[in-house]
Amino acid sequence: MARTGYTLPVFAVAAAKAALMHLQQKIDTGQTIEIDLLPGTAEIPISQIAALDKCSALAITLSDPGDNLDLTRNTPVWAWIRLSPRKSQALILEAGEGLGKTATGAAAIYSYARRLFDANLLPLIPQQQTATVSIILPEGRQLAQRTSNEAFGILEGLALLGTSGISQPLSVAEHLQEFRLQLQTKVKNCSHLVFCIGSNGMQVAQRLGIPDSAIVQTGNWIGALLVEAGLYQANSVLLLGYHGKLIKLAGGIFNTSSHIADAKLEIMGAATVAAGGDMEAVRSVLEAKTADGAHKKLIELGLAESVFGILAAKISQKATAYVQKYANVTLKVGTILFDRQGEIISQDLQAQQLTGELLN
Repeated sequence: MARTGYTLPVFAVAAAKAALMHLQQKIDTGQTIEIDLLPGTAEIPISQIAALDKCSALAITLSDPGDNLDLTRNTPVWAWIRLSPRKSQALILEAGEGLGKTATGAAAIYSYARRLFDANLLPLIPQQQTATVSIILPEGRQLAQRTSNEAFGILEGLALLGTSGISQPLSVAEHLQEFRLQLQTKVKNCSHLVFCIGSNGMQVAQRLGIPDSAIVQTGNWIGALLVEAGLYQANSVLLLGYHGKLIKLAGGIFNTSSHIADAKLEIMGAATVAAGGDMEAVRSVLEAKTADGAHKKLIELGLAESVFGILAAKISQKATAYVQKYANVTLKVGTILFDRQGEIISQDLQAQQLTGELLN
C-alpha cells in the first residue's frame, strides 16, 4: 500500500517549533515533535538541533512526502529562530537561502503554511518576546530550477504552499480516474463544461463567475478528459488555463506534463511566424527562458495579441479534431488563455460565446 507523507510546510514548522522548544530546554536532537496539522496531528523527527546562543537556535528536519513523486524528498529544511524583546508582533517569518520570494520581495510562505506557524509557535512564544524565524532550504534554489515557480512569480527558491499537511500518494491511473469520475458526475447536470488546468485556472474561473457545477479539474490529462466529455455527450467544453501550459495543445500535445513533452517555445515561435513576425522575433521567443518571458518579449514587439489570438484558435481547432478522432463526436471547444497573474490575454470567438451561455 502506498505510504502517505507530509507537505513541505509541515517540516518547516516542525523545525521552527523544535528550535523554539530547544531554547526552552524541552527537546533535543533525535526526538520527534508533534505538529498540529489543522486538522489532525503529525509526529516529525528532528535530525539536528543546536542553540547558537541563549536567544537563538537552529533545527533541521528532512522532508518526507511519502510515496509521491516529489522532488523535495529528503530535502533538508532548516529553521533558525531568534528571540528578542517584543515591539509589535509575536512571530515574524523570513525567507532564508533557498526559500523563494515573490516579485515584491515577500517570503513565499502562503496561507496554509502561515496558519501552521501561528497554531504551532504562537502558544510557545513568551509574552514579552518576538520570535523571528528564517526558513532555509539549502537545496531550494537548485530544486526550484526543476519547477515552474519562476513563471508564477516565485523567485530564487521553493515555496511553502498547499492547502493540507498530508501528502497523499496517488498513482497516475488513480489521478486520472478521480478526474474522470468528477466529469461524469458533472456532465449529468451541466452539458456545458469548463476545464480548469491547475489551481490557477480554478481561481480565474471563480473570478469570472463561472458556476462550480460546470467546472472540471483536469490536471495534465486534457486529451483524455476531452474524449470523455465527448463520450458522455457534453455539448461544449471551455478550456481555461495558463498560456504556458495550455498552448501545448496547439502543437498536438494533449498530455501537458513537462515529463512527456515541452515544446511551448517552439509552438509560440511557429505562431509568431504565422502572425507576421520576422526571424529576429522568432529568435527572441525561442531564446526566452520561460513562456512568460516569451510573452513579455512579444508584448514589446507588438505581436502578443496576434500570436495568442492564433494560438487560442488553434487550440480549439486541435481539441475539436482530437475528440472527433477518438470519440467520433463533434464537441464545441473554446479557449481562454491567461498570464501568471491570472489576467486574460486571449480568447477565441467560441470561448466568448460559451462564456456568455454559462453566465446567462
